Order: sequence, then structure tokens, then C-alpha cells
Amino acid sequence: MSGAPVREPGAGGAPVRVLVCDDQMLVRTGLVTIIGAQPDMEVTGECADGRAAVDLAAQVRPDVVVMDVRMPVLDGIEATRLLAGSGVRDPVKVLVVTTFNLDEYVYEALRAGASGFLLKDAPPELLHGIRTVASGAALLDPEVTRQLVGRYASRIRPSDGGDREIPLTPRELEVLRLIADGLSNSEIAAALVISQETVKTFVSRILSKLHLRDRVQAVVYAYRRGLVN
Repeated sequence: MSGAPVREPGAGGAPVRVLVCDDQMLVRTGLVTIIGAQPDMEVTGECADGRAAVDLAAQVRPDVVVMDVRMPVLDGIEATRLLAGSGVRDPVKVLVVTTFNLDEYVYEALRAGASGFLLKDAPPELLHGIRTVASGAALLDPEVTRQLVGRYASRIRPSDGGDREIPLTPRELEVLRLIADGLSNSEIAAALVISQETVKTFVSRILSKLHLRDRVQAVVYAYRRGLVN
């Protein structure tokens, strides 16, 4: 049986369906208002704790869940793991957004399967983040990237190993390091003086060789293997 082509969220008039989860009512209301005002987005639900987010996501099947970190009943990290972690049969894209300026939860949220992490400081970044994650790309706030390296390098990075036994070519390792520095494909292309299409090919090879899902996992991998100075 042939069906209609599957439309990408936000493409061809299909709005990005967003579920908002934040335990602070005023913050949640603000997020819902900002997101709901966008012509290419639709708020499909809102809730105040991670358990409710997991249950509601199963009902409304959002394209993106905007998830706070610290919440009652079930925190955002565990909720993310249940929605998007390894072994989840039909994972949902999760964008973790928090006012906390990079505490210990950031790294755990990324390990749990989040497709992105943003600081709750400006609506344009949030909206860009939702669109980016909905498109299938991953997003890591550059500030988060810098602080992950600066504050948690000793915890994330193993005591030995370095870049030994990493099945990548020198050029692929170079691209991986730039990804971990938070550079976009266009920025990597400019830095290495190659085309964006070539960068995309390198990124695809890196993810395939390392058995990683997306760029966020690549960033975490680079930190854990000590590839970021």
C-alpha cells in the first residue's frame, strides 16, 4: 500500500508540534505564548513535571519536547531518557532549555538523548533551537560547549585513552574537534577551506564510524575521549 509522502515538521505548511514542560507556571506560560505565536509552530500540550511529559508525549506525539531540567515527580533528565534515550523504540526529539547556567545536569541530559541544550535567555535562540531540532539536526549552545570544556573536562574526559583507537582519519578527527568546539558546517568549511558538502560528508562518516546518532553525541564523544583542549 502506498501512502502520502511524509512531510517534515515545518515543511509544506505543516507546523512544528511542540510540547512544553516546565514546573514554573509563569515560565511555562511565557514559553507557550512565544511558541504559539509562531506561524510555523503549534503547542500541542504543556505540563509541569517529567512524568506528565512522558505520558502526554505518548498521547499527542509532538515533534519536539521543550524540557526543563529541575522538576518534581520526574526530572528533565530522566524524562529525556524515557523519551529519547538509547533503546527507546520511537524516540521523540527533546530540546532541554534551562535557566541554570550549565550545572552538572547538562552533560547528563545530552547522554540521556537530548537533541539539544539551550540556556533560557532569549526567545530568538529558543525558536531557532526548536526549528533546528525539529529539522533533524542537533543543537548545542556555544556557551554550553565552552563551559562543558572549561568546567567539566576533568569529569567528562577519561584519565587515559586520548585519541588512541579512534577509527577516524586525521581529517575526520579534525572535523570532530571542530564540531566539539560548537562550529556549524559553514564555519567548519571556512576553517578548513573546503565546501559545506564536503563537511557534511565528513560528519556523516564520523557518525557512522563511531555509531553515533547526531552531532550532540559526537560532541559528548569528543569530550569523553579527550579530543577537546
